[in-house]
Amino acid sequence: MKITWFGHSAFRLDFADKVVLIDPFFSGNPAFEGSVEKAAEGTTHILITHAHGDHVGDTLQIAKATGAKVVTNYDLCMYLVSQGLENFDPMNTGGTTDQGGFTVTLVHADHSAGLGEMGVNVPLGSANGVIVKAQGEPTVYHMGDTDIFGDMALIAEIHRPDVAMVPIGDRFTMGPEVAALAVDRYFKLKAAIPCHYGSFPVLEPTADKFVAALDGKGTQVIVPHKTVGVRI
Repeated sequence: MKITWFGHSAFRLDFADKVVLIDPFFSGNPAFEGSVEKAAEGTTHILITHAHGDHVGDTLQIAKATGAKVVTNYDLCMYLVSQGLENFDPMNTGGTTDQGGFTVTLVHADHSAGLGEMGVNVPLGSANGVIVKAQGEPTVYHMGDTDIFGDMALIAEIHRPDVAMVPIGDRFTMGPEVAALAVDRYFKLKAAIPCHYGSFPVLEPTADKFVAALDGKGTQVIVPHKTVGVRI
């Protein structure tokens, strides 16, 4: 599997014949480098953790251009359908769907979830983390936006992720030290990839504190260069 980070919480997973985008916030993302077309080339699926605009991002445009299937919580999914989305697979927290060659499970995240509409922030389902499982590939856990919570222990026990994308930016999610505590206390990961930082001025500018907090803890921290894929 090749994992590519595009800044903020946007990732691309390439494995087998699948190209999976997670939270494809490209347009308006200060940390994104490159073109939306290149980042989204060949996309087969789009997974969205929650309804905030910095996670829904360019979903509708990419889905229209590529025909990719959008997988997210029911409420957000139906909203996107009302905006013209045609290929979709709605689900909800705790559910697992077979996407043909891999499965997607939505798990809890401790966060809000709403989308601005006519000047009003409208709740659209729950905030989630996403588990991606494919035969012969590492199990990936994108935490979405979240604080630490005790049931991460159950997520670890049930799903046994190998790789986790961990929000560390503080203010809207857990900060780097708490994120490191979550990784160290609840998970046995082959790799932790920090995200949701370095994009907006109010967030942590670097992953340095997260890296330092996990130093010597036995978990590999990968801080990828944006747009450069990492083989896992």
